[in-house]
Amino acid sequence: MTLHENEIPADETLVRSLLAEQRPEWAALPLSAAGAGTDNTMYRLGDELLVRLPRTAGNGRAVRKEQEWLPRLAPLLGVAVPEPVHAGTPAAGFPLPWSVYRWIDGAEAGPDTVRDWAAFGADLAEAVRELHRADLMGATRSEASDLSWYRGGPLAPCDEWVGPSLEDCRALVGDEFDVDVLEGMWRAGLALPEASGPQGWLHGDLKPTNLLVRDGRLHAVIDFGGLSIGRPDAEHATVWDLPAAARHAYRDALGLDEATWIRARAWAVAVAASGISYYRDSFPAFVAECRARLRNILDDAAGRTAIAPHN
Repeated sequence: MTLHENEIPADETLVRSLLAEQRPEWAALPLSAAGAGTDNTMYRLGDELLVRLPRTAGNGRAVRKEQEWLPRLAPLLGVAVPEPVHAGTPAAGFPLPWSVYRWIDGAEAGPDTVRDWAAFGADLAEAVRELHRADLMGATRSEASDLSWYRGGPLAPCDEWVGPSLEDCRALVGDEFDVDVLEGMWRAGLALPEASGPQGWLHGDLKPTNLLVRDGRLHAVIDFGGLSIGRPDAEHATVWDLPAAARHAYRDALGLDEATWIRARAWAVAVAASGISYYRDSFPAFVAECRARLRNILDDAAGRTAIAPHN
């Protein structure tokens, strides 16, 4: 399944070819599909390894970022994170960097895996606090840096694509959601002053598919392709992918003020609306995630109990 016009396809034959050339000792291990996201395709390799291949050249830069920074951040965090064990180099048929990681056992966060959503929200808040407070180790946010990503910056520059995305949502899901209310939430975030305070490390995409659960509790955070330096408002946006109990516990644990919460909600609207617009024909499962987020946002605002994420 290709999602982008400039995507470089990858399949099991390609993966085995890359392994045979660069890590022949792994080339004969069992190989099976292990999921695919908007930016990467994954294959489980044997019992202990995971191969991750970026879909586009831009995603290839994210792979290099993970290879450089995850080994340095891992000792500073209380949750497990991906451990790179091979930095794959471009080759015939695949002109991008790619990675092999240590396999992390766990299941995606969802109603069948999380034992206590309030405890999960508090655990996620602690993981976020640790990451945001971690030493920058000389890393900076700059125009030329791979650690500069839009989700760590202000809302205003995003209005040029959020507006059209909301218009698309009116046509695509306007019979399901009050898009005027959602646009009002976006505008409310825009109207606030920009976030201030120190910049820190950001994961960038803490949605349930990137949160692994073991024995009912948060065990690992994966997919650091959006790793960046910036201010954390957008980091909190994915809590609208979680049930209300987790969301409220998360906010309470971090002590987030009203302005931060409104900006985070605006980010949640923006990313979900753009996801529906961009992936409407190519990635139905991701569109379903975005629709669930918008439903949670509206239910939350109306004081209703938000739905749990769907696996």
